[in-house]
Amino acid sequence: MQKRLLGRSGLEVSALGLGTMNMTGPYGPPQNPREMIELMRTAVERGVTFFDTAEGYGPLENEKLLGKAFEDIRDDVVIATKFGFEFDTESEGGLGGLNSRPEHIRKVTESMLKRLRTDHIDLLYQHRVDPEVPIEDVAGTVKELIAEGKVRHFGLSEAGVQTIRRAHAVQPVTALQSEYSLWYRGPEADILPTLEELGIGFVPFSPLGAGFLTGKIDLTTELDESDFRNAVPRFAADVRKANLALVDLIREVATRKDATPAQIALGWLLAQKPWIVPIPGTTKLHRLEENLGGADIAFSADELAEIDAAASKLQLAGDRLPKPMLDLTGQ
Repeated sequence: MQKRLLGRSGLEVSALGLGTMNMTGPYGPPQNPREMIELMRTAVERGVTFFDTAEGYGPLENEKLLGKAFEDIRDDVVIATKFGFEFDTESEGGLGGLNSRPEHIRKVTESMLKRLRTDHIDLLYQHRVDPEVPIEDVAGTVKELIAEGKVRHFGLSEAGVQTIRRAHAVQPVTALQSEYSLWYRGPEADILPTLEELGIGFVPFSPLGAGFLTGKIDLTTELDESDFRNAVPRFAADVRKANLALVDLIREVATRKDATPAQIALGWLLAQKPWIVPIPGTTKLHRLEENLGGADIAFSADELAEIDAAASKLQLAGDRLPKPMLDLTGQ
């Protein structure tokens, strides 16, 4: 597996990471913990060093899973996790409101370290921007945690340009994690130029469009009743046909390059910038191995231009997230 640097931070990771969120939901029921630990260990054997989790995944259970998986090989992996929410055990999903107050960050960081069975967090993201707490206070708190050796790098998730700049002025931001794929190209306008200017790496989540770009979802696909995608507008039955036009385009490219649609989607992302590190998630070994093949896909400038030209003609439909979640992004 090739390696990449996240911006100018010096943090080196595998060109593709592994998103672990769905190991404990929400795209269906939680998976068997033993099988997920085995999958993560296999990923390490295949050269993956970058693993993404959050206290909100599960909630709390996902970090415990990584702790068990990596306790004895901690130095072989880079673990990224996230803070920023309260937890309400009585609400559906367990997530409460936003909370990035400095005292809360310190408290939850200690809990994260215990769940992850480690003495440091390689990359600590603010999961969502908290409008009630100045980002300078958030960055300053993480800066203190870095000085104490409990955290090594600071990241933001779904933050806007001005928030990134203000945070970076207090504590250099190593990486921004936001959605980016052939299905959602919003970051290209302002985010990517800002990251390049400041030397910040980019970690796209949902690089396969929550599975849509793999070509495994069609007009007849019925999702499990517990699947979060049932609430996502762009997966709705009445817009799915329009969005499948993008999948058809990706499939055509895949056929020409003797690859799968997933590999084309990941290879396209890797080709955009050398400091982009996608984190496709999976719970299946054969999908892991398929995804890793995306790191071997090479595109010429002409091929990339051809894909862009064809994609620009498509009329894609539906928001990428339910409105309450969209309201938490781009602060």
